[in-house]
Amino acid sequence: MESVVRGGTKWKRFAVVMVPSVAATAVIGMALAQGALAASFAVSGQSFKVSAERLDGEGFVQYGGLDAHSGGGAPEAVAVSGFKKAYITKMCQSVVVPVPGFGSVSLNLNAGMKGDNGDNKDQRVEADNLYIDLNQLDADAVFEDINIGVAAGSTNKAQGPAQTSGQGAPALPNSFAQEARTATLTKVKQTAWATSAGTFKLKGLSMSVKPGVHECY
Repeated sequence: MESVVRGGTKWKRFAVVMVPSVAATAVIGMALAQGALAASFAVSGQSFKVSAERLDGEGFVQYGGLDAHSGGGAPEAVAVSGFKKAYITKMCQSVVVPVPGFGSVSLNLNAGMKGDNGDNKDQRVEADNLYIDLNQLDADAVFEDINIGVAAGSTNKAQGPAQTSGQGAPALPNSFAQEARTATLTKVKQTAWATSAGTFKLKGLSMSVKPGVHECY
């Protein structure tokens, strides 16, 4: 089974769950159920942007969750996307940090760029057991062998929701999830709160720190 979807999601309130109008614009064409936060995992309270020309994933799972802020305050509603294996082409990550008395400073990271001979798969970023906690995603997406409406604790096409400590906000048992054998995303733009992986190989890594606002998109 193959599914092709394009769209973006942005949850201002986590109470907006299972609403058809929201699900229609979701990149996966579904709404997400309430999740729970692992006590050992708290985010910094600052989101960052990630873009990629293409992401080829195997063993995909997605479910809803909550990320707590390390400084307290209301938790952040997120969609947790998990991949047993992921290959990323032309990845860019940027975070803008406000510095009192100085202004904004941008940290940019680039990796997995193409070689001079065009598509070069050997230069892609590779990740195992990749989890991304995000609240905004725009992309063109193709899913193969997809199941929607699976109990989060019963997914079997990926490693499963946060089976490894610290990887993604775990879902409540039997909450709403979806899974697919493969997921291919192109023209990816997302805002994330956390990313974790068992192994993360960044080929052709380039990192820069610049004054001002210099984001991936």
